[in-house]
Amino acid sequence: MKKKLISLLLCGTMIAALSACGSTESAAPTETETVEETTTATDDAAAETATEELPEVTITLGMYPEDTLVDDIAVFDGYIATYQELHPNVTCVPAYYKYSTDTFMPMVESGNCPTIFESWFTEPTKLIAQGAIADITDELEARGWLDAMNPSIKDLLSDSNGRVYGVPRDGYALGLMCNVELFEAAGLVDADGYPTLPKTWDEVAEMGKTIKEATGSAGLVLLAQDNAGGWHFSNIAWAFGATELCKDNGDGTFTSNLASDEAIAAMEFVKSLKWDYDILTADPLSENWGTGFTQLGTGNAAMYIGANDAVAQPTQVNGLPVDKLAMTAIPAGPGGQYSLYGGTPYFFSKDATPDEINAALDFLEVMGKAPVATESSVAGMRAGAEANVANGVPVIQGFPCWVNQDYLDAQASVVSEFSNVDTKLFQSYFDATASKGLHLEEPGSTQDMYAELTKVLQAVLTDSNADVAALMKQANDNYQTILDSTFGAE
Repeated sequence: MKKKLISLLLCGTMIAALSACGSTESAAPTETETVEETTTATDDAAAETATEELPEVTITLGMYPEDTLVDDIAVFDGYIATYQELHPNVTCVPAYYKYSTDTFMPMVESGNCPTIFESWFTEPTKLIAQGAIADITDELEARGWLDAMNPSIKDLLSDSNGRVYGVPRDGYALGLMCNVELFEAAGLVDADGYPTLPKTWDEVAEMGKTIKEATGSAGLVLLAQDNAGGWHFSNIAWAFGATELCKDNGDGTFTSNLASDEAIAAMEFVKSLKWDYDILTADPLSENWGTGFTQLGTGNAAMYIGANDAVAQPTQVNGLPVDKLAMTAIPAGPGGQYSLYGGTPYFFSKDATPDEINAALDFLEVMGKAPVATESSVAGMRAGAEANVANGVPVIQGFPCWVNQDYLDAQASVVSEFSNVDTKLFQSYFDATASKGLHLEEPGSTQDMYAELTKVLQAVLTDSNADVAALMKQANDNYQTILDSTFGAE
């Protein structure tokens, strides 16, 4: 994948019923009326023929909400109802699927892949090479969507020949989510009552200690259960100067760089959060992406690395009041301040037909996830925002991956209309992520890199005497072996 810094800007149904007034007179129609009636009859016949000729299509919607998100399911079912009014020839089959590197290929090989599903920006290179997802270039070109896609995102979703294999749902930039109630309880507020949020990792450590002493709650949730631990750690490592954990050699091969002095220093700092500052939750090895939000939302921890696309997790899912969530930039370290930029793409089953791909793309329009500002698309945006307000989820600007101005203007208008938070609680986050500090995820076999880093996290957070340098050297060797077997040795 090409490494580019990216800086992005941040109803109801649309069918009107038309009724015609018929004449009650028995006199013969005039010539004009005859022409109009003949034309209408012809149009009606053509419309009926066109409807009859539409192919029957079935699409499986792998991004359907999980069972526990009852309100989200209701919104999604509304999308389906609107969609089927517009496309009566298409049958929509809801099928919740959470992408996993362990489950995906077996599902593909068994022929059970949903027509459309969500994944991560780390996956296109691998999935394209495996022939596991559909080439949708022709369908996008016919719609004019190719030119609307941010060029850097398009590169991430393309093969070496420029063929495109997905569309972005949205982008995100990691920041630091903060439980305002705990900051208030610890006295970490300014003269106006706003929380005093950390700007550096040293301040995270010190403030975390203050919060734990004042409230008994952990200062910070650090993940060490699965690949998410390595994902978050990579952003910490960049702040310590390890900005290239995997080197792209420019010839299709990659070199691991996990054992640099800067990467080791970052891991030493993480170790100190456990053994020196003692600000972490009781068992980081039990913490994953979801439990981190639970700890933050329920007041068991004050800070957690999170992104703008996950603000529903601490609030709607875990009960934090909408006005008690704040976000600031990922803290700076001795190497500077960086925010990991990633996102969620929609991919399509390799077995999907052109009709099925087009039907799924039409569904994205109804959801408001397509790069258009049609009435149905804007209605989809508004439905999502309205649901967020009803469920106590912050309505904030996102990091859209489309660049056409009409779409961006429509999004901004919806956010302005439904805004339900004090923007000062998020301003430092957006100020930082609108700058040049955005850093794409590392190239190569990124999830394998995260797995190796998580092993080191698990060791240093369970053993105060762990040899960080030796562990990072072993992770480096393990990751290099994976890179060589996947992409060929240098």
